[in-house]
Amino acid sequence: MEITIITSFPNMFSGFLSNYLIKRAITKKIISIKIINLFDYCVDKRIDSRPVSGGPGLIMKCQPIVNAISKNCKKTSYKILLSPKGKKFNEKKAIKFSKKKDITIICGRSEGFDERINNYVDESISIGDFILTNGEIASMVVVDSVIRLINGVISSESLLNESFNNNLLEYPQYTKPYNFNGYKVPKILYSGNHEIIKKYNRKEQLRITKKKRPDLLKRAKLDKNDMKILKKLSKKMAE
Repeated sequence: MEITIITSFPNMFSGFLSNYLIKRAITKKIISIKIINLFDYCVDKRIDSRPVSGGPGLIMKCQPIVNAISKNCKKTSYKILLSPKGKKFNEKKAIKFSKKKDITIICGRSEGFDERINNYVDESISIGDFILTNGEIASMVVVDSVIRLINGVISSESLLNESFNNNLLEYPQYTKPYNFNGYKVPKILYSGNHEIIKKYNRKEQLRITKKKRPDLLKRAKLDKNDMKILKKLSKKMAE
């Protein structure tokens, strides 16, 4: 996969690119990441200006961004604009992006973008209902979540039962010792019976999701046994 990041703060990515998994993926040529300095594509040394209608703050201009796209991106590149106005980013979108051969991510700053920039991108996304001082941090979140899904970056087994797979949170996991300051590992996990442990972990997935993110259950694929477990959990929580 080829990833191009268009940014006005290129130095912010030095530490990010030295991350072990990302650095290894680049070394193994599974991915390539190109950081583009937006200031290199300004005709007047300004990447933003006051909004035409007046108001506080600065708005990112079309010209530098469009020039940076045209000079560095293939026509086939999937172009992603990071904006609070975009659709919320989630695991489903991360999977979608991980299947692309070439993506471009455009980082924002100031008060936002000239609306006409939307004509040059394929999708606008937001990482959450909050505001950041710039889009560089958001771009790192997106890139990190996408890269780890690409074949060869991490083991496929590690991806099987993660949080948000099938819209369920991951079941609890533990390390030794068995007893830490009075907090004990559930004995069933020492049983050696993999089928019983599997059923226990599924129940725990459902319990935690219902407790912490009940909204996810509406989109999860649940069988009859899952529904029975949830019914019992609801009854217990109501007591």
